[in-house]
Amino acid sequence: MSLQATTDFVDLRALRLDTARSLLEQSGDDGPGCGNATDYLQGVIDGLCNLSQHDPLTGLANRRTFRAALERELDRVARSGESALLLMLDIDHFKAINDTHGHTAGDAVLQALAHTLANCVRPMDTLARYGGEEFAVVMPACQAAFAFAAAERIRCTVADLPVRVSPSLEIRITVSIGGAFAQPWVRSTTSLWSERADQQLYAAKDAGRDCVRIELPPDSTVTAEEKSFLFSHFAPPDTHAANVAAPHAPHSAP
Repeated sequence: MSLQATTDFVDLRALRLDTARSLLEQSGDDGPGCGNATDYLQGVIDGLCNLSQHDPLTGLANRRTFRAALERELDRVARSGESALLLMLDIDHFKAINDTHGHTAGDAVLQALAHTLANCVRPMDTLARYGGEEFAVVMPACQAAFAFAAAERIRCTVADLPVRVSPSLEIRITVSIGGAFAQPWVRSTTSLWSERADQQLYAAKDAGRDCVRIELPPDSTVTAEEKSFLFSHFAPPDTHAANVAAPHAPHSAP
C-alpha cells in the first residue's frame, strides 16, 4: 500500500498528540493552526522536528544537528578540496559564575553569548551549543589567512559584552577558542576533526584563557623554483633537439 493511501485513512482522534502539543506549547511554539487534518498533523510534525534540532535554552543548533553539519562539511571538503574551519569555544570560569550568582545567572550568560555569537557568524556557518558552556562553529570556505582574524573578532566581541544577570548586576565574560581545519581531499571523521579542535581549545586554556589557538593546515604551496627542480628530472628527452645539437660525427679513416 502506498504512503498516500495509508495517510488517507489516518484518524487524528486515534493519535496520542497531547504530549506533542504540550511540548510545543512549553517551547513557545503556538503549534499547528486550525486548518484541515493534513495541515494540523504536518504542523505537529514540523514543530517536533524543530524541537529535536535545537537547544531549548539558547535556540541554537543542538549537538545532534551539529554532528550532521560536520558530516556534510567533511564530505564536501573531501570531494572538493576546499577549506573548512571548526571553532570550539568555552566560557572561561563558568562554574564560578554559577557558584557566585546562581544557575539563573548562568542561563542568562549562555543566552546572551548565544545571541552574540549568532551575530558574529555568517549565514552559511553552523553555530551550535555543543554542551554545557561549550559552543562550536563550523565555517565553510574559510581560508587559513582569515581564520585567526575571524576567531579573534568573536573573542573580542564577547569580551566587550556586558551581561545583565539581575536588575542590579552586570558581569563580563571571556571565552577561550580553539580551531582546526578539515584536511582537504581526506575522508576524515567528525570525531577526529572535533578532537583536533578540542586540543587547540585546551591549548588556549593552558595559555591563560581569553585567547585563540588554531591549528593551521599544512602549507603545501610549491614555489616555481621547486617545481622546476622537481620536474626537470622527469621531463622526457627532446630527441629532435638532441639530434640537432649533436649531429653524428663523421667516420674516422680506417
